[in-house]
Amino acid sequence: MIMKIAIATINNPSLEAAKKLLPYLAEHECHVFNKVQEGGVFFKFNKVDEILPTAWSEYDAIIFLMATGAVVRKIAPFLKDKATDPAVLIMTLDLQRVIPLLSGHLGGANELANELTQKIKGCVNFVTTATEQTKRLAFDMFAKKHNFAITNLKSLAEISNAIINKKQVQVVTYPSLEKLVKEFEGYKEENFVFCTPDNFEAFKDELPTLYITPQKLPNRALQIHPQEIVLGLGMNRGTSKEEIANSVKRFCYEHGLELSQVKKIASFEAKSDEVGLLEYAKEMQLPLEFFNEEDINALTQEFSPSQATKFFNIKGVAEPAALLASEYKTLFLSKRIYGGVTVGAAF
Repeated sequence: MIMKIAIATINNPSLEAAKKLLPYLAEHECHVFNKVQEGGVFFKFNKVDEILPTAWSEYDAIIFLMATGAVVRKIAPFLKDKATDPAVLIMTLDLQRVIPLLSGHLGGANELANELTQKIKGCVNFVTTATEQTKRLAFDMFAKKHNFAITNLKSLAEISNAIINKKQVQVVTYPSLEKLVKEFEGYKEENFVFCTPDNFEAFKDELPTLYITPQKLPNRALQIHPQEIVLGLGMNRGTSKEEIANSVKRFCYEHGLELSQVKKIASFEAKSDEVGLLEYAKEMQLPLEFFNEEDINALTQEFSPSQATKFFNIKGVAEPAALLASEYKTLFLSKRIYGGVTVGAAF
């Protein structure tokens, strides 16, 4: 990931160190704040306090070439939370030691430190986050890698501590996402119990629990949300753009989804000339994909009974179309009917 990085120096030796550091960060956008040089990527300042408000709000990462104690005192007033604070790193002047001090996971400090140690010969990464030191799965890193959103981030500590202490946590999710968890760095089978949303008989109340689902659920547990949702749409002939829009909004509202999560619309090829559907897709700037009879009937999954079977000799429209157009081939919401519009969802 390309980052916007502020490099903070306080004297000539640290400025010279910054100049040596720049080539290793060539793929990123870097600005060097110093007390001597102006022009290009170099910006002059008088005191560190002058640059911090801008660096904190406008940069993805700040690399300090100065003492750890001074850095801690300077950044303390700006600290908010791990979801919004920038990555903060500290490096020694010989570029042989790097400490990812703040926002190691979500902010990317650990990744940037790893990048530097791989590029700079002899550089050692003093990473302090427990999941890295114990080589255990970190769910904030899991979410970041897959571009999933997080709800109830404060509940992450309970999950992480259980994993670090080699205790079990419960993950409620779908088989396709269970596979992603098992493939992620640091996964240890003894740490995890999995439960699918359609098998809550297996749910263990006594275990710390997190949910990996597109839906925002009404609880305080850690939740991780895939953001690439496909809606399958079926509709009566001549259905208006407004009726489709209202049906989609209602579907999202009823199922804890954000409209922004919808990245694609899918339907049966016989609907490809529906003016209302075409206008809605254009207005929402959403790709629209159509599938034919052969595509739909080749699916082996069971779908909800559909009038499309009677009229078009296919297994359905909303559910199979959403499934076919989705990345993980997971139909997580069966169809709902709103007047003349049918909506189903997959990821």
